[in-house]
Amino acid sequence: MSEDRPPLPPFTENTALQKVQAAEDAWNTQDPHRVSLAYTPQSVWRNRDEFITGRAEIVAFLTDKWARERDYALRKALWGFRRNRMAVRFQYEWHDAHGQWWRSYGNELWEFDEHGLMARREASINDIAIAAADRRIFGPRSERERGLELPMR
Repeated sequence: MSEDRPPLPPFTENTALQKVQAAEDAWNTQDPHRVSLAYTPQSVWRNRDEFITGRAEIVAFLTDKWARERDYALRKALWGFRRNRMAVRFQYEWHDAHGQWWRSYGNELWEFDEHGLMARREASINDIAIAAADRRIFGPRSERERGLELPMR
């Protein structure tokens, strides 16, 4: 038996935007277990060149990710949606163990089951080195920043 994770598909523009913001908020906690609960127990991911299946692998992947990507801060934006699928753009900033800051740009394709859990996630991501002075993402989004578009660069 699966738990419902509203909003549920089919999505409207408003509920799609809510789903994207909920994902951003969850990922910004950097809590792998909490994040994994938004996915089906057998969710299938492609993240860059890695293939991940199921919540246990998601938790392991995210635990390793956030051990490497320090002071991680993320922004997501809805690109498009249809019924139970979404396209999302994102940017996040982080630094490595040597103190080098990075901005990671990407696109995700999401597919949800009838309970609002993500059954499939495909992410393409590119990283660029940035100077600490060039950072623009600092922690979770404030209330007044919600819904703002992401800059291209």
